[in-house]
Amino acid sequence: MPLLWSSSQELELANLTGPERANYVQGMFARIAPRYDLMNRLMTAGQDAQWRREVIQRTALPSGGRLLDLGAGTGDLATEAWRQYPGCYAVAADFTLQMMRFGKRRFGMQHASAAIDWSAADALHLPFQTGTFDAVVSGFLLRNVTNIAQVLSEQYRVLKPGGKMVALDTTRPPRSLLSPLIGVHLKVVIPVLGQMVTGEREAYTYLPDSTVGFLSAEQLAARMVFAGFRGVGFRRLMFATVAIHWGTKRS
Repeated sequence: MPLLWSSSQELELANLTGPERANYVQGMFARIAPRYDLMNRLMTAGQDAQWRREVIQRTALPSGGRLLDLGAGTGDLATEAWRQYPGCYAVAADFTLQMMRFGKRRFGMQHASAAIDWSAADALHLPFQTGTFDAVVSGFLLRNVTNIAQVLSEQYRVLKPGGKMVALDTTRPPRSLLSPLIGVHLKVVIPVLGQMVTGEREAYTYLPDSTVGFLSAEQLAARMVFAGFRGVGFRRLMFATVAIHWGTKRS
């Protein structure tokens, strides 16, 4: 059940930790599920579809490979994997059932219903055996988790030796001449747009705040190295507010 805050509570939502943060995030995504994909297109000027294509390309799935889309939401990455690698086995996993129900219903009308397996899962405790997948991908998951070290460890565990992790997420932008404009976009434009499109201004206040409060691209790369990944790299996107990270499990 989502947490309910009274107007008298001056809480920094992006600074919530532990179960409170998990409950808030789960409830927030349940509320915005019907308009989540539309808002992604609007906030990124349509670029997020191209970013997701790159995420799947970087997995270099083998023929008949197994892919986990973690924090799948409506299943965009799992569906893109099926498009690029028609013979793959894709699992879309999330702990917000409303998001998956919406995605399953939408994509079921457009694609073969057996193309993706949908699974309820907590990124902190994945219900999959060690060495199950050739690739684990995620889109805007990591900034929302309560224990990033454990989430990275779990992704490492379920990968096969030589398997790849690729993550698309927001990143704390470095200071630059564009910082004032980026701040206006994050703090003003996105919340107003979120209110207009979804009726959920609070959710789209949390999302920019979580971007500013998240790790830098370099810090996330260092966390991946510490988790055991090799060949770690990243590419910044959209004025350095988004990045794609990748790494490989040791053979």
